[in-house]
Amino acid sequence: MKIRATIAAIGTAATLGITGAIVLPTAASAHATTHTLKFTSVQQASVQYSSTADGSEDKDVNNAGKVIGFDVARVVFNPQTNTISIGVAITNSGGFLYAALHQPATSRVSHGTVTGGTGIYAGATGTITAISNQAGNKIAVTITYST
Repeated sequence: MKIRATIAAIGTAATLGITGAIVLPTAASAHATTHTLKFTSVQQASVQYSSTADGSEDKDVNNAGKVIGFDVARVVFNPQTNTISIGVAITNSGGFLYAALHQPATSRVSHGTVTGGTGIYAGATGTITAISNQAGNKIAVTITYST
């Protein structure tokens, strides 16, 4: 298994630039506002730290190809469970958004949770899904979060 490509692809998946946040209506009694972010993460650089760990830097683009943010990811492969864990920090005009993802090493789809952030993402919680292309250099990302 070519771990580097898989790890880089998954790390890229965790990228979270902003491209058209959609504010969904919330109940009058609720204080949290829900947002959905959709974008493509495009790998720019990666480094293989060891046979089981990788790091990557990606640009995040909207559907018109405009750069809307950047992210860095640390990806760790566990050969005993054949799973990948990803920690991500994303930056864009709103601040930093942090997430943690997991996936089977044989899959191109990862799921995870939004774990917080700064700026407009302070106290953010939610979910993230990332689907990498076959080459592993582009990832379609969907994030739903509340603040």
